[in-house]
Amino acid sequence: MTCLSATKSNSGFSAELPVSFAPEARTLPALLVQQAERHGDKRLIVVNEVARSFNDACKVAAQVAASLYDAGVRPGDAVTIICSNRIEFIDIYLGCAWLGAVAVPVNVASRGSQLEHILNNSVARLLVVEAQYLSAITGLGDKQLSFEKIWTIGKAETGAIFNVPCIEMPLGTEERAAHPSRPSDTVAILYTSGTTGLSKGVCCPHAQYYWWGINTATLLDIGETDILLTCLPLFHTNALNTFYQALLTGATLVVEPRFSASGFWKSLARHQATVTYLLGAMVPILLSKDASPDDQAHQTRITLAPGVPAQFHDAFTNRFGIEILDGYGSTETNFAIGSLLGEQRPGSMGRIRPGFQARVVDAMDNQVPDGQPGELVIRADEPFSMATGYFGMPEKTVEAWQNLWFHTGDRVVRDADGYFQFIDRMKDAIRRRGENISSFEVEQVLVGHPSVRNAAVFPVQSELAEDEVMAAIVLKEGVALQAAELLDFCQPRMPYFAVPRFVEFVEELPTTENGKVQKFKLRERGVTENTWDRDVAGYKVTR
Repeated sequence: MTCLSATKSNSGFSAELPVSFAPEARTLPALLVQQAERHGDKRLIVVNEVARSFNDACKVAAQVAASLYDAGVRPGDAVTIICSNRIEFIDIYLGCAWLGAVAVPVNVASRGSQLEHILNNSVARLLVVEAQYLSAITGLGDKQLSFEKIWTIGKAETGAIFNVPCIEMPLGTEERAAHPSRPSDTVAILYTSGTTGLSKGVCCPHAQYYWWGINTATLLDIGETDILLTCLPLFHTNALNTFYQALLTGATLVVEPRFSASGFWKSLARHQATVTYLLGAMVPILLSKDASPDDQAHQTRITLAPGVPAQFHDAFTNRFGIEILDGYGSTETNFAIGSLLGEQRPGSMGRIRPGFQARVVDAMDNQVPDGQPGELVIRADEPFSMATGYFGMPEKTVEAWQNLWFHTGDRVVRDADGYFQFIDRMKDAIRRRGENISSFEVEQVLVGHPSVRNAAVFPVQSELAEDEVMAAIVLKEGVALQAAELLDFCQPRMPYFAVPRFVEFVEELPTTENGKVQKFKLRERGVTENTWDRDVAGYKVTR
């Protein structure tokens, strides 16, 4: 498998990189050792102004591994991490990998039954929790959990929680030799958002993140002189992948606490970042802000921003001087679909990457012709470059990997040139009056209105017990818009049957910590007293 550009880039990143990491060395401890020998005291990562060099990363990994071992953690054991973007998160993650344990990062917003399920399902021996999130644990009541010990990050009341000893995270100086992990061993279990059922723990092997780093760095053209900046949460695949990009290429990663539209450009400039990472919804948010001298007062050349509607690509690049790279990947897969900037087509995810195969299939897994929508299924050529299944959920693993292809749950179209276009999540498709409606396509029209900052489209049930189209709209600051005016904008731009019946203006959309809109919350809330109904208003849609 050749995942890198065939020609040497301006940054010095070249096609020779994969051969310098033998297949058996595609584990995090082996990568840390090899890159420490190569880059020494150069900065690898900076989180909240706390830096770790390549040498530091090795040393801290060995020290934390020793502390974990002293706490009773053994190779193969799980360690749950509930922590925001702090250097301690990286230290624990590296220590787990060094010891051969499994890191289980948890979304810091998890609460109640979802959190209880994750804690029970992962069967972790140790919980490492930032002090400000301890209340989420105590809020579960007197539950029977698997933890034998709890470490806190930051000052907190220590002693015992649910009769489990609780102490502040130890800072030992003893170092432990690295466990001889294999590329197939699980390095992390990441839990899905669980929007259609219980959250599933995705088992991610060492080699999967190696290939995440290679594939992403290739498409972003990252070299050792680059400075990467992310404000996305470390407990998700996107930011973890960014760490591997820096580790593999010799670049430096800067991690900010969170995304701030008002402070984003100053952050890029302050850290002299050359590459950054956004989610699709963040691009229109940044474009909605008033023009500022900060817009191009930075050195950033490219952003990985999957899912950005086509109409925003040129506007973003022209205003901010940053190219947008689209693509496709999920926690279970890898950066499996994507194209180099010169080969991109705005609105398309790109072509399948070397080392992966993709099909578009119908409900019976039969491949559909180009131009016809269906579910995207993916499999890999390289061993362990995708997830190995769902932890403790064998039936869900079999279901998702049916016929030995991973079923993404995404509806896409492949064109004759091999480019894939995202339509919507299978569960987000709306069927009205016998017609299939793509929520994503309706959203693209809505966010094209000059007064709209963000939009989410979802189905609600009508009096006829079928789907009706509802839109939750976030307006730009200081503007006013009537629902009828918005539908006037929609009518010439979409089929009549896709024009929303229900419109509700909201301050913000419910999102995960990673900025993903939680449509299940909107569906559960449905029509409210503040919702505008075009049928009640007497608004007519022209066929």
